[in-house]
Amino acid sequence: MRILIWIIRLAVFFVLFGFAVKNDQLVTLKFYMGGEWQLPLVFVILMAFAAGALVGVTATLSSLVRQRREIGRLRRMLRKAEQAKKDMETTALVSRPDGNASQAS
Repeated sequence: MRILIWIIRLAVFFVLFGFAVKNDQLVTLKFYMGGEWQLPLVFVILMAFAAGALVGVTATLSSLVRQRREIGRLRRMLRKAEQAKKDMETTALVSRPDGNASQAS
């Protein structure tokens, strides 16, 4: 299976490399206020991909932080509940058949 994955990776690499070689002409990016850059097309595509990946990671990161905070809060609540249960079990009174109460051990 690993060999198949590496073969697929190599195929994708060579297709993208061929794309980069075939599209080496310059592209002019025009900005507001008269600014412009001339860059190779492949570099512009790579920048757009990187910007999209950065936006995706940022969106995922905020969700991940929120989930980890919730997990921490729930773990603290669980520890408190387990401790309360343990305290109740150690201090609970158990009725004997003769009607007297004693502490459970």
